[in-house]
Amino acid sequence: MIRVQLRPGESLESALKRFKRQCNYAGIFRLAKRASYYEKPSERRRREERERQRNILRSMRKAMKAQERSKARARLRRY
Repeated sequence: MIRVQLRPGESLESALKRFKRQCNYAGIFRLAKRASYYEKPSERRRREERERQRNILRSMRKAMKAQERSKARARLRRY
């Protein structure tokens, strides 16, 4: 359950903005959107497979960037 308390001197708009951000991070909007219509099991499997592939590619890109950074640091240490 997400709770947002108004800080001293904080406007209601900024508290609402914090609440929306926390809801977004928790995935509440995505769950509500997904539950607003029926999703066939085959469509769910396809969507989850796409999400898995996306996460795998994202982690591979992240690993490649880290590897490139370490190579660049090694090159700098030589000089």
